[in-house]
Amino acid sequence: MAECIHGLDEGLCDICFPRTVAAAPSTASARSAASRPPRSPAPSRARTTSSQVAPSVLLSTQRVYHVTHVRNLEMIAIDGALRVDATPEVDVSSALAREMRQSAPLASGGVVADRVPFYLSPEAERWREIRDGAAGSHWSDAARAANPTEFVVLVADAKAAGDDVVLADGDAAAPATRFAHGMEQGTQLLRRIRSLDPAYATAELLVPSPFAFAGIALIGVPHEPMRDRVRAILREVGGHAPKVAVYPPWFQRE
Repeated sequence: MAECIHGLDEGLCDICFPRTVAAAPSTASARSAASRPPRSPAPSRARTTSSQVAPSVLLSTQRVYHVTHVRNLEMIAIDGALRVDATPEVDVSSALAREMRQSAPLASGGVVADRVPFYLSPEAERWREIRDGAAGSHWSDAARAANPTEFVVLVADAKAAGDDVVLADGDAAAPATRFAHGMEQGTQLLRRIRSLDPAYATAELLVPSPFAFAGIALIGVPHEPMRDRVRAILREVGGHAPKVAVYPPWFQRE
C-alpha cells in the first residue's frame, strides 16, 4: 500500500488524499422529488435510532499516548522498553513532580512512580502545558527550554499493556484523583470520565514497567525532518520499527 509524505497509508491522510464531497442533487431531481406525493405515515412503533445509541466505551480499545523528547528515543529503542528506572537524557519532570508521584500510593500496590504513564489523548492537559512553555511546577528547566517540535508521541493500544493497568481520572499524584485497577473497572471509570471530559484531557493510564517498545504502534512527529530523524534512529538500532507519522497539530502551541 502506498504511503503519503506524513507516514500514513494511502487514503488515511486528508491532506495528501482529500476526501471527495458528494455532488448535491440536481435541480431537476429536487423538483421531481418535491412533486411526488408524500407517503402515508408508517404505523407508529417504538424504535431506537443510531443517534440514540450510546457509543461503546472500552478501555481496552483506547489509543494511549506517551510523550518524550526525541533525544530519549534511542535509549528506549535500545532497551526495547519504556522503564520507570531509566535515566532520560532530557528529563522534563521537576524534582517536585517526581517526589509527588513517588509518595502517591496505589490501592493495587506500589506507588504511581512505579508505573509508566500514558495519556488518553494527544491533547492532554499536561502535554499542552509543555507545548505552551512548561511554566508550571511539574516541569524542569529542560522542559521550559525545549521546543514542542523536539518531542515525539509514542502511541499504543491500551490492550498492549495487559490487564494490570491503573486508570486515573486526573493527575495521578493529586490527592482527589480516583483510580480503577484492571480493564473492567477501568472501563467503568472511563465511562464516568467521558461524561465529564469527553476529550479525556486529564486522564492517565498507568501501565506496568517495563512496557515493551514492541507495543508502540505508531510514533507521531511534528514535521518531515523529525520523521526522517526518527526513522534513522530506528534503522540504526534495529528491531521493532513502528510506523512514523507526521501530525503537526499535536505539537502546536495555543
